[in-house]
Amino acid sequence: MSVNAIRPGYHGDMKDTVDKFHGNQLINIGWDKHLMYATPVCIPVPPQMPFGALLQQVLPTIYGQHPDFEKIDWSVAIWSLGGEPFTPALDKSIADNGITHKASMRLRTPGLDGLAGVGF
Repeated sequence: MSVNAIRPGYHGDMKDTVDKFHGNQLINIGWDKHLMYATPVCIPVPPQMPFGALLQQVLPTIYGQHPDFEKIDWSVAIWSLGGEPFTPALDKSIADNGITHKASMRLRTPGLDGLAGVGF
């Protein structure tokens, strides 16, 4: 994220650089149409974690309480990365999928539109 300083030449110390997260990187994930989660979640993950492990081990701890979560058909899930369509390789790492520190991802689950279909 870029910052415009009020004074020319200002250089601050960034507090959220990847080196400050003990080998992890931050990724932001939002689940579209699921308003039980008002904003994307920001999670620290090791860049070497396979994307499939993110789906099987991490996302259930975040979104698992939602009644739609267990109904997700991951084979038809639609992802975007940085606002662009993205097809993750489940066997490749977060890093090998091109997901960088502080990346923004969106998940759409066709046919699952939030509690009682109220997602928009």
